[in-house]
Amino acid sequence: MTQNFTIHYWREGNNEVDFVLEKNNKLIAIEVKSSRAAETKGMMAFEKKYQPSKILLVGDDGLPWQDFLLTDPGSMF
Repeated sequence: MTQNFTIHYWREGNNEVDFVLEKNNKLIAIEVKSSRAAETKGMMAFEKKYQPSKILLVGDDGLPWQDFLLTDPGSMF
C-alpha cells in the first residue's frame, strides 16, 4: 500500500525537528529524545511557525520508542 507522504528534517538556526511528515497539506512533527528533561525548543519553534496537525515526542517523556517503531506512519494522519 502506498502511503503517499513525504518525510523531512527541519532546521532553522539552532532549532530543529528530527522528522516532519507531510501529506495533503498536513504536517506531523516528530522529535526523538534519548534522555529525560531534554529541551524541545525546536518543536516549539516549528509549532509556532507551521501549526502542525500533530506533534509527537518519542522517548522517556513521551511515546516509548518501542511503540513508535510499531506505528504505521500513515495512521498518524
